[in-house]
Amino acid sequence: MLILGIESSCDDTSVALIDASARGFKILAEKTASQIEIHKKYGGVVPEIAGRCHAEQILPLIEELLNHLTPHPSPSKGEGNLRPDVIAVTSGPGLITGLMVGVEAAKTLAYLWNIPVMGVNHIEGHIHSVEIQNSKKQETNNIEYPISNIRYPALALIASGGHTELILIKKQGHYKKIGATLDDAAGECFDKVAKLLGFDYPGGPKISKFAETGNPQAIKFPRPMLDKDNFDFSFAGLKTSALYWLRDHGPIVKHAKSDAKKRDSSTSLRSARNDIGVNDVCASFEQAIIDVLVGKTLKAVEKYQPKSVILAGGVSANKKLRKTLAQSLAPYSIFHAPSLAYAMDNAAMIAVAGYYHAIKKNFTPWQKLKADPEWEIA
Repeated sequence: MLILGIESSCDDTSVALIDASARGFKILAEKTASQIEIHKKYGGVVPEIAGRCHAEQILPLIEELLNHLTPHPSPSKGEGNLRPDVIAVTSGPGLITGLMVGVEAAKTLAYLWNIPVMGVNHIEGHIHSVEIQNSKKQETNNIEYPISNIRYPALALIASGGHTELILIKKQGHYKKIGATLDDAAGECFDKVAKLLGFDYPGGPKISKFAETGNPQAIKFPRPMLDKDNFDFSFAGLKTSALYWLRDHGPIVKHAKSDAKKRDSSTSLRSARNDIGVNDVCASFEQAIIDVLVGKTLKAVEKYQPKSVILAGGVSANKKLRKTLAQSLAPYSIFHAPSLAYAMDNAAMIAVAGYYHAIKKNFTPWQKLKADPEWEIA
């Protein structure tokens, strides 16, 4: 089955064509247009600008995707088919300005090609990103993460710029949200504190880079809600704590801005009031977020005893989080994380998630397909 995936929920316009079957998923082609350089000047994603960029990019990307394909045999359409059998498009949650562009493009193509289409929940796409197998884009560090079929029941920790959720999956397609952030998402917290340090957007990866040579015990940042008897998260207090610490140690902010331009994480910068440098601030802050994410996940594992634990979403690219969670889960469950190339928003994961709807004929008439920025997975 050839599935065209379309993803435009935030600031990446992405399209992918995959060959999907019970044996696995093979990416035939994929194209992504990033908007990072455009939004960097504003310090974050501007929805109206993102929508215009999606509208400019989406059809050229689809045309380029199909034009570069070798004719692929299709049982339903014969030899030399360059059209997909199914379209899977992110229809929520996300920015309405971007979702509308992707959904309208999918509806138009479904009508023109007379093929079925289905809306896919963006979070469901992240969950199934761990099933993407592409030998050209596997991990390059020393830790191996299984990328294979998910064993159920499963538990998914989704951590990104817009979401931080724990989702229990009793069987494929049956989702129950058991915990979520009450305010800021983990990735959002990373980016906001990075901005306080003077790092360009997106700042989360830069914090992680500086943290590599810092002392994670240098500053005792709070671990919000870690001791609460639930699976919810809260990162607004941690962000405020970082703000106050930086306010009281002002010189480090100026130094961090200068060092951010150099992109040299080995530089040891010191505050005028103590012996703590920007690397130590980043390491301490990163450790606080990791402790909360891992701690809450382990509590859920102890209660629900899943056979698989999935870490996905943009924050899953954080190598220390991956390593810490994998080591913590070693006695309990099989741990899955996506290849770094597919941790961020991408159309391939939407196509993979769409496969499970397609085999159940869970399609939506193109006339009724709508964008829903508040779509809850459970």
